Amino acid sequence: MSLKTFQLNLSNLRPWLTLLAITWLLASLGLGWLVNSLVIIIGLLLLAPILIFFGFRFWLQYNLVTDQCPVCRYQFTGLKQSQLQCPNCGEQLMVQQGHFQRLTPEGTIDVTAIEVPSKSLDD
Repeated sequence: MSLKTFQLNLSNLRPWLTLLAITWLLASLGLGWLVNSLVIIIGLLLLAPILIFFGFRFWLQYNLVTDQCPVCRYQFTGLKQSQLQCPNCGEQLMVQQGHFQRLTPEGTIDVTAIEVPSKSLDD
């Protein structure tokens, strides 16, 4: 190991040694509480994005509803207890009880039509 290699390795450690020296100096002066609070703040800053990410994923998993439009049967996703518009047919919908329901004016009776096969009298 040559002297240049040792100097190069020491120059890479200089910021860490400086931080260690400042920490030791503050602790020896009775300012250990300052060092502890800085470590806690840095730890919270590093931990906060992780907690926010997993919290947002949990919220989305709980509040997203995937269902079919009752008019055109197009499947898409919406948020619980919200009003939205079907991207396929444009029908105004409301998410209630985990399903999409049409928004109709009060007094409107919504019926479902079914196809009945016709029989001719000749049969």
